[in-house]
Amino acid sequence: MLVQFFQHLKNAHVNVTLTEWLDLIDVLSRDLTAPTVDDFYQLSRLCLVKDESQYDRFDRAFASFFDGVRALPDPIPTDLPDDWLNNPLWQQLTEEEKAQIEAMGGLDKLFEALRERLDEQQERHEGGSKWIGTGGTSPFGHGGYNPEGFRIGGPGGKGRAVKVWEKRQYKNLDDQVEIGTRNIKIALRALRRFARTGSSDELDLDSTISSTARNAGLLDVKMRPERHNAVKVLLLLDVGGSMDYHVKASEELFSACKAEFKHLEHYYFHNFVYDYVWQDNHLMADSVIPLEDLLHRYGKDYKVIFVGDAAMSPYEVLQPYGSIDFMNEQPGAFWFQKIQNHFDRLVWLNPTPQDQWKWVDSIGIIEKLSEERMFPLTLEGLQDAINAL
Repeated sequence: MLVQFFQHLKNAHVNVTLTEWLDLIDVLSRDLTAPTVDDFYQLSRLCLVKDESQYDRFDRAFASFFDGVRALPDPIPTDLPDDWLNNPLWQQLTEEEKAQIEAMGGLDKLFEALRERLDEQQERHEGGSKWIGTGGTSPFGHGGYNPEGFRIGGPGGKGRAVKVWEKRQYKNLDDQVEIGTRNIKIALRALRRFARTGSSDELDLDSTISSTARNAGLLDVKMRPERHNAVKVLLLLDVGGSMDYHVKASEELFSACKAEFKHLEHYYFHNFVYDYVWQDNHLMADSVIPLEDLLHRYGKDYKVIFVGDAAMSPYEVLQPYGSIDFMNEQPGAFWFQKIQNHFDRLVWLNPTPQDQWKWVDSIGIIEKLSEERMFPLTLEGLQDAINAL
């Protein structure tokens, strides 16, 4: 059963490895915890999940896998089918992983203790606080009372059963959900780079101590320039049309960028970038600026971040006069390529859920134009974008 549980977690995209799985088996074989589902949940999460962003995904996978526990027969069988503790995973392991298991005594030996543990309960049990059964205060079974229990078959007891993993108290940490300003700020900090610029008006303690020691104890104060955030960011934001559905996400990203980067410039476009961009989000004629001016104004060391859902007709990207705002003699792809050639680093953040990208032709086109540097506007996607920058 543990093998199937491991495979179920992998299928649910929980980042669990063989080493962590073997750690769980080792702990279970030592009989350190009471045999309750709640304890197994806490223990397995402790052993298998190493990143808090995976907690909610683990909870959902745990809930779906152990949902079938409610249907276990009563009394509980001790003559378990071989395939519950069999190892279909064995054929999927690499030679290195097989060697690792053999070094620990082999898979059969690891499961031997588990078989013994499953055999401890030999009969139906009523009352008490430990075994699976009916009545009593055990977190297992039904018809009893436990304020945080897990019902197995039968009618409900006192109506208080609750399962920790279904509370989903970690869902805001999931790296697949759309992100808020706070999470964006944390992710963007990975992009920051500091340099010492300006006049020397900050005490350099290490140099002062070193220089004073070399002067036989005579104080020799050393100063140095302050450290400043040296990263320069050019933010290009799609506004209007279908982006109206993503205003909140765009505003949160913009707010976080303003807070994190001293050198931040931003402009607006509609659907796709052409020979002009706007200086404000009202897209008025008096606020347009030629794209050529923008390329002359900002050096190649700026990190360029496009934000847009990339949802439009393909001709708006690939054809002359495809813009619905300008009479562009060159297609949008031409201007996008000019931006890409000018700046060293460029990414595109897309607020549309990634599983929907395949249904929109223009998203695939722009993803290819950006050399596969389009990322979803989730915490994980933003972290990948920062790495690309």
